[in-house]
Amino acid sequence: MAQAELVGCPNCGDEQWLPPGIAGFRCEFCRVHVGVRRAQPQYRPNTRREPIIIHPPLVRVSRSKRAVLCGISYKGTPYELKGCIHDVNCMKYLLTTRFNFPEDSIIVLTEEETDSKRIPTKRNIQRWMCWLVQDCQPGDSLVFHYSGHGSQQRDYTGHEIDGYDETLLPLDFQKAGMIVDNEMNDTLVKPLPPGARLHAIIDACHSGTVLDLPYVCVFNPTKGKCAWEDHTPQNGMWKGTMGGEAISFSGCDDDQTSADTKALSKITSTGAMTFSFIKAIEKGEGKTYGSLLRSMSDAVRKPFSLQKNMHIEGGGYKQGKIQPRKPNLTNMLFEGGNYKQGKFQEPQLSSSFPFDINEKPFYL
Repeated sequence: MAQAELVGCPNCGDEQWLPPGIAGFRCEFCRVHVGVRRAQPQYRPNTRREPIIIHPPLVRVSRSKRAVLCGISYKGTPYELKGCIHDVNCMKYLLTTRFNFPEDSIIVLTEEETDSKRIPTKRNIQRWMCWLVQDCQPGDSLVFHYSGHGSQQRDYTGHEIDGYDETLLPLDFQKAGMIVDNEMNDTLVKPLPPGARLHAIIDACHSGTVLDLPYVCVFNPTKGKCAWEDHTPQNGMWKGTMGGEAISFSGCDDDQTSADTKALSKITSTGAMTFSFIKAIEKGEGKTYGSLLRSMSDAVRKPFSLQKNMHIEGGGYKQGKIQPRKPNLTNMLFEGGNYKQGKFQEPQLSSSFPFDINEKPFYL
């Protein structure tokens, strides 16, 4: 009796069982059609079956706009967050209703997903980041949104100005480890061809330069002006793209924590940065990158400035419903630390190329 055969998808590496008599399948992970050339037993009984990739037109059309949205609540742990899954759901709604992203081109990773490949483990996040930029073409618009914990670890390569790598914490970070900014740059930034653009929206602590982009905007929210700092490593290593455009909005500077709070929405917990980003666009204040960044900065600062007798805890802010996004993770995850205690959370902007933030239109 013929046996089912384990066949690996050459596109993403995911392995699936192929029943006898079936000439091909659609990969459950990356949705690419995979055909199998079967050897003819009477002529070549020992020939290895070789998977081949078939790219149907439907895959190309639906991927001109695509997004990966990752929200991690770390439920049942001492560092649980309340607003991250809500952040992802709101971001998906924004992309589909305001920016015409096809729903089937948006991948959501949360603990609530029933598909094991969409649980935000380190391996799954890495694989979907690869999927996001795979076969990227001029005109493609890509979005990577992350709402969860962020951290830092010492940089021993000399690439980082402050001596620390920024990291994201997947659901299984205690076993699998963190995702480091160098890896995110290699995966999401460097492959972008001319005419393609990536927006990363990172709502996490220590996320200012989490994509390792070469230019960081030093923004004056009162004057609305931006001075671009060159963060290219001293050894000259290129951290930009292959000609495409990569822009990152992040919740705070590298030495700050980011709030998980009800102070902004008044209804449910949200990431302060995600809420301010969506709210600015809904209010029509996202016409340029400058107006969007200014609106986000004002929205994040307002609830903190209105608080009286504010108590500062561990680099974050705790007053009523405002909680830091990184409770005691410093001692758990890395040696040392680099906090500006008492400094307000300030949304950050970085880019693969400098530009006039008050002239460049914002669009996804």
